[in-house]
Amino acid sequence: MANQLWETSPHLALRAGSDFDLAALDRSSTPGFTGSKSDGKARLDERADLLSELQERLFAHSRHGGTRSVLLILQGLDTAGKGGIVRHVMGMVDPQGVALASFVAPTEEELANHYLWRIKKKLPQPGKIGVFDRSHYEDVLVVRVEGLVEEEVWRERYDEINAFEKEIVDSGTTIIKIALMHSKEEQAGRLLERIERPDKRWKLSPSDLDTRAKWDDYQEAYQDVFRLTSTEHAPWYVIPGDKKWYARVAVTELLTQALIDIDPQWPKPRWKPEVQRRRLLETVDPALVDDLVEAVEEQLKDAKAEHGDFLAEKARVAELRHRDNGHRAPSINGNGGRAWAFLRHRTATPRARQSRRRLSRSATSRRRSQRSHRRRSARLSRRRPRSRRSDRLPLRVRGVPGLCRRLLSGLLGPRGG
Repeated sequence: MANQLWETSPHLALRAGSDFDLAALDRSSTPGFTGSKSDGKARLDERADLLSELQERLFAHSRHGGTRSVLLILQGLDTAGKGGIVRHVMGMVDPQGVALASFVAPTEEELANHYLWRIKKKLPQPGKIGVFDRSHYEDVLVVRVEGLVEEEVWRERYDEINAFEKEIVDSGTTIIKIALMHSKEEQAGRLLERIERPDKRWKLSPSDLDTRAKWDDYQEAYQDVFRLTSTEHAPWYVIPGDKKWYARVAVTELLTQALIDIDPQWPKPRWKPEVQRRRLLETVDPALVDDLVEAVEEQLKDAKAEHGDFLAEKARVAELRHRDNGHRAPSINGNGGRAWAFLRHRTATPRARQSRRRLSRSATSRRRSQRSHRRRSARLSRRRPRSRRSDRLPLRVRGVPGLCRRLLSGLLGPRGG
């Protein structure tokens, strides 16, 4: 089964500890993951709905005072796959909740300021998932290898970066630092493809080959980055990059787990549902009220089932943090074991077990919703006279709370998870 493909939590399999040796990394391996490429693609499909709802909850919560955010840092040499992560992983969530920033050679204005000045301007606002395509680590990688500043300058930056990231985490942002490490041979193939394919040539710059000529120097610089800046509050996850599909699966797991750690909740409105229900129905043709209420009642039933599916899958994904050969996986944001103990308790309840049995993959869930919509349409068509078809209200009424008083007694249960 797909949920058994990770035999070791990616938080342990990919984390760069104090003894991490980049030279010993097998760039074509898939640490912790036992599945194939097709399994990896299936896993991405499974995660899509869960990741999307978690991101939407995070965004919605920020509109009502929430302060949490996520910062995904992507580092790697040319052709490492950073753009593919943005396209395939972040493409699964609502773009309005994503803030993407790419850091290339600094402008004159940026050079006139502290090197972290341009980074601070791009930090994600509450509710957003910020994505850095390259980052402040260029100031201890490129400047070191290319000799742009004195050694004593860039060596002081490691501690400064650690302190900077600690401030970011303390302010409510979860940092996920990803290093995509592909082999020199794999890079050669990808660069050659960019040279030969007309539709890929725009991605290539002659300076990419100049950078490749300093491959060993960059590997040494990255080794020091992992050794000196992989901290408890912002650890590095080093992902072998020869298999692009594996990198995407691994980043998806790490991002999903980070959002589960945050546990964003739907905000609770300050208005009373029964009051707004009455005001709304006063604006509806009395002859259509019953049909409208019935249609929305069925929507609420579907929402209840989908909410149970969400809770069950969320709990199942959280359990992956314990698939670590018996060792407790480290917490990203310092919550310790309390959050995961709570989720284990939730999965032990009869309601959660029932939800787990109802769990279906995202495609199945969408087909079920479509069938339900067609049934409602057919039923309402039979009930209404043909002469009144032009007066019908849309069946898919979203965002209208409490349209049936008897459903207000907890049909959906707690909105959070």
